[in-house]
Amino acid sequence: MNSVLSPCDFHQTLVQWARHHGRHDLPWQLSPSPYSVHVSEIMLQQTQVATVIPYYQRWMASFPTIQALASAAEDEVMSHWQGLGYYSRARNLRKAAQYLLQEFSGHYPRTLKQIEQIPGVGRYTAGAIVSFAYNEPGPIVDGNVRRLFCRYFAIEGIPASTAVNRKLWELAEQYTLENDCRPYAQSLLDMGATVCTAKNPDCPGCPLHESCQARQTDRVAELPTPKPSKKQPIRSGLFHWHMQQDRLYLVKRPSPGIWASLWCLPQETSNQIRETDPPVLGTFKHTFSHYKLDATVILERSLQTDGQYFSRQELTQLGLPTPIRQFIEQHWPDDTGMLYNQ
Repeated sequence: MNSVLSPCDFHQTLVQWARHHGRHDLPWQLSPSPYSVHVSEIMLQQTQVATVIPYYQRWMASFPTIQALASAAEDEVMSHWQGLGYYSRARNLRKAAQYLLQEFSGHYPRTLKQIEQIPGVGRYTAGAIVSFAYNEPGPIVDGNVRRLFCRYFAIEGIPASTAVNRKLWELAEQYTLENDCRPYAQSLLDMGATVCTAKNPDCPGCPLHESCQARQTDRVAELPTPKPSKKQPIRSGLFHWHMQQDRLYLVKRPSPGIWASLWCLPQETSNQIRETDPPVLGTFKHTFSHYKLDATVILERSLQTDGQYFSRQELTQLGLPTPIRQFIEQHWPDDTGMLYNQ
């Protein structure tokens, strides 16, 4: 059985492979800056590249600089993020811009330790900023790298566990050299995204196949060790729909919490329908990371919560949770005053 490559050979093999097979034309690769890398990496968390591209382009057009983002209204920032999910990412980007203005006069620091102090920036994002923006050594471990390393080095155990995570970061530091930092970091991500994929990996087309420990022991399908499946609980949600002169009543969700800082239909605290409640307008379902929401929306004659009325046009400028916006679009009154799907 062949042993794993040395850091130098591993590095050289991947960089050479990436020159011919890697991705080179993504928008954030064309002229990488600490800010553009930061925005792209935060957007790419839990999100596919194809989905991120139009969001990234629109974001950079509206907030091209740290100063522009720091001074933007929260509603404007949230509306640009709508549909990407995990909205705390957008709030943290705005906080990061304000932090950088206050602490570093609108510039990014250069050391990993300083970059990790930026709100919303963890160990991976800091390494990505250093690697891609500065072309300096910045170890990275994300989902793609975890999968590649677990297979190549035959690392058993759930990747998110403390012991395995520590091992992966040790390898990342050991295998990150001083030269070609940007192409090397990109090659790691491209390998995981296009070759060493979760399902049906292209082992014959992998430049590391001869020394991959999982392939040599026929354990590619077993690694990384899958996390034990857990059934998601279902929670009920009861929301109110109230209109006045063609304007819909919405409230801003508190922070922290689900859909924090987004505008939403008012939600009943009990979340259970009573016999005395008004008629049901409709229902919707939504899956969060830890539970599934089974929601019911009821028609209300009056509301006394701390919210505002918005016209249909004004809603386009607000940050709304995707299932709430979809429900509103489906049930907004037509020109005759009747509700859709009534």
